[in-house]
Amino acid sequence: MERGGRQEGDHVALVFPPGIDLSAAFYGCLYAGCVPITVRRPHPQNISTTLPTVKMIVEVSHSACVMTTAVICKLLRSKEAMATISIRNWPPVLDSGFAASAESERDVGWGRVCVFLKRLGKKADSRSLSLAHCDPTATDLLELATLLQFLPQVEEMDISWNELIGGSLMALTSHLQHVGEVRTLRLCSCRLNSEDVVGEALSYIPALEVLNLSLNSGVGGGGLQGLLGNLHPSLRELHLMACRLTAADATVLESRRCAAGGSLRCLPSVGELDLSCNKLLAGGLSRLTFHLAHVTHLERLDLHLCCLTRDDLEALIQVLPSLTALTELDVSSNKEVGGVVHPLVSALPVTQMSRLPFNSCYLSNESFTALALAVPYLRTVDISWCKVVGGHLALLLDALQPSAISELRLCSCELTIDDMQHLAAVCRRGCLSSLRALDLSYNSLVGDNGWCSLFAAGGLGSLEDVDVSLRPSTSAPCSAWLPSLLRALPQMPALARLAMQRWTADCQEREQLRYCLKKRSVLLEWDPDLQHIISM
Repeated sequence: MERGGRQEGDHVALVFPPGIDLSAAFYGCLYAGCVPITVRRPHPQNISTTLPTVKMIVEVSHSACVMTTAVICKLLRSKEAMATISIRNWPPVLDSGFAASAESERDVGWGRVCVFLKRLGKKADSRSLSLAHCDPTATDLLELATLLQFLPQVEEMDISWNELIGGSLMALTSHLQHVGEVRTLRLCSCRLNSEDVVGEALSYIPALEVLNLSLNSGVGGGGLQGLLGNLHPSLRELHLMACRLTAADATVLESRRCAAGGSLRCLPSVGELDLSCNKLLAGGLSRLTFHLAHVTHLERLDLHLCCLTRDDLEALIQVLPSLTALTELDVSSNKEVGGVVHPLVSALPVTQMSRLPFNSCYLSNESFTALALAVPYLRTVDISWCKVVGGHLALLLDALQPSAISELRLCSCELTIDDMQHLAAVCRRGCLSSLRALDLSYNSLVGDNGWCSLFAAGGLGSLEDVDVSLRPSTSAPCSAWLPSLLRALPQMPALARLAMQRWTADCQEREQLRYCLKKRSVLLEWDPDLQHIISM
């Protein structure tokens, strides 16, 4: 009161929640000779209707000042409150300074949070709430809901891989207003269904930037309608992998009626859209692709394993020139892609593309040739499970730019000895000096000479992951090329994983390889020596 310059007889409005702080302020006013006027605090979730009532009582009582807590002081200066009554229209607002009890309450609440997370095998973090893979029950969700008020600064929530919470998630999401600063929300593989009202709860977290609902089959088939209408324009990533999305869901995504269900038009800031592994989406993508042009910041689009039809792909090709920010497009594992590679590559901003996988796309000789147009700019090249590559790898390798590519995946491509020798020549020229991952697995036609030429070539100093495994149904000795690999290992200082499944060797050769990798913490994936186990 002395700090506020109040005089004896002044009326003082006390805006406090029930508790010891209100009692202390009340008797403090009496001690100072002022008249205390108790006023019910405004409700944070209904500020527009409760705040005018508080202001009216203050005016009618002719209060010379308002005394309240630091939390309510902050509320009166918030955007929501200022939109109703400007802080300039209030008499002087004084912070009571009674923070001890509030801090004590927060400390007790934080202690409860720590105990709860420890019981589930997790560590407490004021900015990150991780409950993935800990099997919480519906009762645990109810307890967590009461603890969210003590986590006002949390920015990331991950409750993925908990299948027991499906059908009871509303017990938690109905309290998300306490964590309005959340930017990342992950609910992968939680068996969400129609009873899990996720969409309405998203309106409580306007700062949300990343939403991952992948591997929840209940999202598709109509569940998407109530979700998009509550997303905010600030969303940057939307992951809906394997959600059993249908052609009808594609219609929801392209709907123009933002207020009645939402659409991609209302999410202009989305930079990553993952609709992969939704096979029922086939035939519906043509309705959606036209509206992708409004997602001006889209950088990554994942449509792999969606059973895309020719009409879907032609519609996608028409909109690709409008996606000027696109750097990654995944249409792999779609059979029809093999027939549209040339128009697809021609429509892309190839100079800025970094990833464009075509694995399992039934490429033809013509489409493989068209792919070479984009290869010089890509950082990741994946054409695994494409038999047309065998005998024609030189066409692809000659298009590579030095020190540009970081991943090269050629699994099950029926590579020949000539292909491997050409790959070795590219390594010697230094074109793969930045390569970090090399997958040559399931290529049994290479032969010993091919493997020897590759490992003797050098030029793989940045390689971290290499896979030369054989198919599960085959096996072959590696004695002829293992010495070349042993001599090459010192030139691969970054190597972290070496996969050699189904290759056989005697005990001495195995020990030589293990000795070379012993002090380097390299993960060696190699079938156990069955003969050695039997002898033991």
